[in-house]
Amino acid sequence: MRISEGEQNRMQAGSLSARWLPLARYVRSARSWIILGVLAPIGMLVLSAIMLLELRQDAWDKAEQTSKDLLQVIERDIARNVEIIDLSLQGVVDNLKAPGLLDTHPSLRRLALFDRAATARDMGVMLVVDENGDSIIDASADTARRLNNADRDYFQAHRTHADLGLHISRPLISRLLGEPVIVLSRRIDKPDGSFGGVVLASLKLSYSSRLFARIGLGREGGINLYLRDGTRVMRYPFVESDIGANIAGAPTFRAFVAKREGSFKGVSVRDGVERYYAFTQVGELPLVLNIALGTREIEAEWREKAAIIGLAVLVLCGLTVLLSLLFGRELRRSAAMQAELARLAQTDVLTGLPNRRHFETVFAQTWETSRLTGRPLALILIDADHFKRYNDRYGHAVGDAVLKGLADSLRASVCRPGDLVARVGGEEFAVLLPGTDHNGATRIAETIHRAIAGVAMPSAGIAPRTVTVSLGLAVHSGSGTAADLYRRADAALYEAKAGGRNQTRYAA
Repeated sequence: MRISEGEQNRMQAGSLSARWLPLARYVRSARSWIILGVLAPIGMLVLSAIMLLELRQDAWDKAEQTSKDLLQVIERDIARNVEIIDLSLQGVVDNLKAPGLLDTHPSLRRLALFDRAATARDMGVMLVVDENGDSIIDASADTARRLNNADRDYFQAHRTHADLGLHISRPLISRLLGEPVIVLSRRIDKPDGSFGGVVLASLKLSYSSRLFARIGLGREGGINLYLRDGTRVMRYPFVESDIGANIAGAPTFRAFVAKREGSFKGVSVRDGVERYYAFTQVGELPLVLNIALGTREIEAEWREKAAIIGLAVLVLCGLTVLLSLLFGRELRRSAAMQAELARLAQTDVLTGLPNRRHFETVFAQTWETSRLTGRPLALILIDADHFKRYNDRYGHAVGDAVLKGLADSLRASVCRPGDLVARVGGEEFAVLLPGTDHNGATRIAETIHRAIAGVAMPSAGIAPRTVTVSLGLAVHSGSGTAADLYRRADAALYEAKAGGRNQTRYAA
């Protein structure tokens, strides 16, 4: 049995993940989320009270501050949602490189390629299209809906530019949904670096209505999201004819792209109304967001909004506290279920021993401890001799009974709390002995042989046959890697097999 490169990486990653375990536990703690859910509304109430007092003093200060706050919240929401979608797209691109993935069952392939972002609110479709523009994998169905997007601008852009990265399209009408969307896409490269297609996710423009609908900007106010080439992607209030329009030559837009963020007063080219504009680039994306307030309404707006904002904040705070409590309860319930699933996922059903996944995790941790402390670490690999021959001859029921007997014997051969006995393959087992040198490991190996000598292979009509095992033993003493230790023990096991079986061989 040889350890794969992926298994080596998981062993090394296990030691790194242990360092972040306390933080992960804090994040998953229901109590932490309940506390944050209570503190957040308190902070919202305090900030709202301060804001309302300041609004009375100066209407223009209110307009500037409100615009900046709203701009920041919306910009973060858009950047976060685009980032989530982009991470999903990158995940698809990376996972498509996995050997044999395209040959797996369609439902398993969908689980491997697409995360829950594909089912998020306002998401349209997530597709993988090949180099000809034909859809081949669909996040919503095992069989991809038939579609060809070779004529789309984003497809042409990815085919032409290998280093384009994330591409955000102009607004377009989805051929599958029949409604306006923007498309986020990334290029897929073949192993030789040539164009292999595109993975795309569409975001419904109804997203803007949901995102902006709770924000009151007055009769002359508005929120706009542009591509840096001047194309309007989203607008609130929504006007269908404005979506997709290009205002690159307008003085206001030239001011938007002159700096990363800022504010100014200007006259709109759309309706000739003077407005106060606050704008910012959305993260590192080719998007510009602006909030516009009519200058005529700024002086009067704060009087009308003070009562509304106060009530809305109270309602939102109440909802936040309620949702936090409900979320905390669900976290506790989920944590209990996950703990049970984690236990089952790390246990071999037949023998009750830890399985290979659990062994790899513990192996990585104990090896790292051995490396840091300088204490020895012994590894014994055990393989039942001629088991396949017996299994084929006497049947799987007998074979299972023998495996259970081997597991019981191995379990009885070690007694320290830190020692680990695991089933790592069909008839293959491993014993991990932290803090054990060559002499100590040899004694354990002898104990294993003696214990297993009492395991018989019963079968109907013939006398029971004694089971024997071959052992490969290696000790880590300060050099090499965890993978090296495993390979040495594995090589010793093969020497024991080649040397006649029913013996222990030691790695050099």
